[in-house]
Amino acid sequence: MIFADTHCHLYLNEFDTDRAQVIDRAILAGVKYLFLPNIDASGIRQLASAVTTWPDRCFPMMGLHPTSVKNDFREQLGVIEMELRQNPGKYCAVGEIGIDLYRDRDFAKEQEDVFIRQLELALEFGLPVAIHTRNSMEIALKLVEEIKDPALHGVFHCFSGNLSQAERAIALGFKLGIGGVITFRNSGLQLVVQETELEHLLLETDAPFLAPVPFRGNRNEPSYIPFIAHKIAELKQVSIEEVAEVTTKGSVEMFGVGR
Repeated sequence: MIFADTHCHLYLNEFDTDRAQVIDRAILAGVKYLFLPNIDASGIRQLASAVTTWPDRCFPMMGLHPTSVKNDFREQLGVIEMELRQNPGKYCAVGEIGIDLYRDRDFAKEQEDVFIRQLELALEFGLPVAIHTRNSMEIALKLVEEIKDPALHGVFHCFSGNLSQAERAIALGFKLGIGGVITFRNSGLQLVVQETELEHLLLETDAPFLAPVPFRGNRNEPSYIPFIAHKIAELKQVSIEEVAEVTTKGSVEMFGVGR
């Protein structure tokens, strides 16, 4: 079986002491593709280092995370845009972008503006997007719907919406990123997965965050992808081999790698 982790932050400090071992464990677990979303300008060098060291495993995205939209958002966005313009073909997606209203709403309007601008950049460069929607699924969906461009596509990372919102995202040409939350008891996400065709789902860890059961509360890592795949297989009453085959195919086709 070959898996893809479509969203992991392996360049963060949490992996500084054992990054190579983490990637070795991922390979042993069958996780061949590791897609790395950017957060802001401060992490670009570390992101580049991971991709340079493991070019056949790590595939970078470039974007400004909504929680990094602060007073300097214009400068931050300028760096992101410059990276995309100066490095054609280097990045497999524009991400991680979106809206986060969980703790701080002080820059809510700016987050929307930055999100829209990055969606425009994705269309300009013909790239998919990885969308973060913490406490903001409805807002993000409406903004994507308002663009009305069938070329806009990507994944709603760490999907947390209801079945109706899932159907709207899929109708827009997006996939749903499913991570460790699917293994949490009584997760509302389980119904969404049961009712959604496998071809619309992608696997992700969001490492080092949101580790699946039985590692919940600990640092997450890509080698835990099979635990997520197993839960999806159980919910959909299919084999884990089918989950691996369909989700990996969807990943490499969307991000344009592994061809």
